[in-house]
Amino acid sequence: MTSQQIRQKFLEFFEKRGHAIVPSSSLLPDDKSVLLTTAGMQQFKPHFIGQADPVHDFGSRNTASIQKCFRTSDIDEVGDESHLTFFEMLGNFSFGGYFKKEAIEYAREFIVKELGLKIDYVSVFEGDSEVPADIESERICV
Repeated sequence: MTSQQIRQKFLEFFEKRGHAIVPSSSLLPDDKSVLLTTAGMQQFKPHFIGQADPVHDFGSRNTASIQKCFRTSDIDEVGDESHLTFFEMLGNFSFGGYFKKEAIEYAREFIVKELGLKIDYVSVFEGDSEVPADIESERICV
């Protein structure tokens, strides 16, 4: 399967599940707190913090996108098998439409049924001194 086929399958999968497809935003974001777009959620920041209405802007509380991203924070690592400066991040986002259970179920379904891959293991946040472990996601995944 080519990268273009993966992109297409991803967008079709989420569109069939009521997600508005949002095009990639500029690598130079409107957000003055960052220099470059470094994550798929960057263009949705106003929606996450309640400054914009996703239904008004996209016609849905749920969106999917393939966002061009550029990262320099780990530039010394570039060139190994897992670090790049430029990549495209596939993302699905919900602004009050669904939460962890549905997001995890969508991810599992896309990976297993659409891509035909086997999931060998799942990792969840184990917690730290400031944030507790994500037991809810762990229970959903088991």
